[in-house]
Amino acid sequence: MSHTVLIVTNEILKEMKNHYGILAKLPAGAIFSAKVDGCSVTGYRSGKVLFQGRNAAQESSKWAGKTAEPKKKAVSNAVLPDGFAAMSVMGSDEVGTGDYFGPITVVAAYVEKSRIAELKALGVRDSKDMKDPEIVSVAKKLLKDIPYSLLILRNEKYNDLQESGMSQGKIKALLHNQALGKLHEKITPVRPDAVLIDQFAEKTVYYRYLNEQKNIVRENVFFSTKGESIHLAVAAASILARYAFLKEMDILSEEAGFTIPKGAGALVDKAAARLMKTYDESVLRHFTKLHFANTGKAKNMLREM
Repeated sequence: MSHTVLIVTNEILKEMKNHYGILAKLPAGAIFSAKVDGCSVTGYRSGKVLFQGRNAAQESSKWAGKTAEPKKKAVSNAVLPDGFAAMSVMGSDEVGTGDYFGPITVVAAYVEKSRIAELKALGVRDSKDMKDPEIVSVAKKLLKDIPYSLLILRNEKYNDLQESGMSQGKIKALLHNQALGKLHEKITPVRPDAVLIDQFAEKTVYYRYLNEQKNIVRENVFFSTKGESIHLAVAAASILARYAFLKEMDILSEEAGFTIPKGAGALVDKAAARLMKTYDESVLRHFTKLHFANTGKAKNMLREM
């Protein structure tokens, strides 16, 4: 049975208890337990919340951004063909899913095997080991050097989708599939040896998210966590996605009149409260992912200003 475990704060645990309600019989140590479509949810005094069932990943993703320290069941890496790192590969990655401010950016990039050494010399590597100025520098070169497809999901649309009941996992799957499809069209008649998606869901869950789509990229598709360290195509996609995200954050900062912070920490709460004080609460729909816990924290902070 598929399952996901989240660790949440007492505040979020109470919010989840109010959201799901309580069944008559509770397991030992539990403060709430409920059943929703394809999933049972049990919250414990320790702050652990257990999601079980075929829709566990989808249901738990509704609470993205509200966890104290998410502990999801590890996704399994696919067995990749021998010599995968030296193949011509199309890779995809996303940025911004854990940031309260700013959009989600997804990039699919194609790296031919004949270009791998050249791109390494250019500085393409795991973006987690790169600071923003270096990412900007390398990305500007990549934009002119490799085929890619970029999608930007800004917050107004993101909030509409999330409020309609779509999980962040499904949103990401739709964006990855669309970016890969557009890149396939761009490089036709060339066909990559393989496609590598930086894994955020099990393969079966990923394709379940796409089951209503007309065009689904399926041929020679592999999924792996830490995809940036496996093939340069994912590393390049990550750099370009990060660059696009940084540009969008610069635009938001200009609109706000002050520097908008990244992430989802205390500085973010202060910035959101400042925005509401300067303008009004409705401005958050444009700047933020409203369902994150930061929204409530910022509103509480605003009351104390």
